[in-house]
Amino acid sequence: MAGQKDIDSISGIETTGHEWDGIKELNNPLPRWWLWIFWACVVWSVGYWIAYPAWPLITGYSKGLLGYSSRADVAAEVAAAKQDQAVFRAKLETASLEQIRTQSDLLEFALAGGRSAFNVNCSQCHGSGAQGFTGYPNLNDDEWLWGGSLADIRKTITHGVRNDEDEDARTSDMPAFLRDEILTQPEVADVAEFVLKLSGQDHDPDRAGRGAVVFAEQCEPCHGQDGGGDPEVGAPALNNALWLYAGDRDTIIETVSYSRRGVMPAWGRILDEVTVKQLAVYVHSLGGGQ
Repeated sequence: MAGQKDIDSISGIETTGHEWDGIKELNNPLPRWWLWIFWACVVWSVGYWIAYPAWPLITGYSKGLLGYSSRADVAAEVAAAKQDQAVFRAKLETASLEQIRTQSDLLEFALAGGRSAFNVNCSQCHGSGAQGFTGYPNLNDDEWLWGGSLADIRKTITHGVRNDEDEDARTSDMPAFLRDEILTQPEVADVAEFVLKLSGQDHDPDRAGRGAVVFAEQCEPCHGQDGGGDPEVGAPALNNALWLYAGDRDTIIETVSYSRRGVMPAWGRILDEVTVKQLAVYVHSLGGGQ
């Protein structure tokens, strides 16, 4: 009886003799080819551990007999790329922004570097296509808070806006007219109606008329008589359909009441001068540069 094979009546396959709650285990050995591959992989892995860096140690890791390092490969590639770029970077360092724009080889190199730097450092706020988001300017249009010339763009990138890092940062603070008790709530509502009128939107004519008086007293010094804005103080134009924080009635009232204070880092303290130039040229080329 001990040597008698137990054959499963349904599958016709021999069982291992093990049984749990009436369930028998079929004796289905792994294919021999699979076993050979498995053990070959085991041998290969042991050889890999010996040949390549693999084992973590207390203060480092095993170097392997071959001494290979993917980090060293990357470092060598980066060094080679920097060496290839060195000639152009040296030219960019001494060239003015206008010279870069007029020399095709420098312009091509600056645009490529600027695009790369933008994707790494600027796209998180301005978007991968520089289209901007609420509170973050669109860099493709011709509406510029601080001017869209090459020099203006470079200055904005270098020093940033309303940050505590650079004493030359672009700085302008709009009063919180309601919170600071400069205007009453009805006056804020009236001036919002006048801003709606300036931007060509539906508005209440009577309230807009009263708002024009308030606007002339409180807002005109920065935004201009016709609401055209002033890049010298970072005051946006209010007479078109381009809005940094949306141009509906409720949003305008909120902005007038509590102000806005967007902050941009001083990239000149983070990036080298050549990269800042590349960024300025790239942003200027997006379509809205003046």
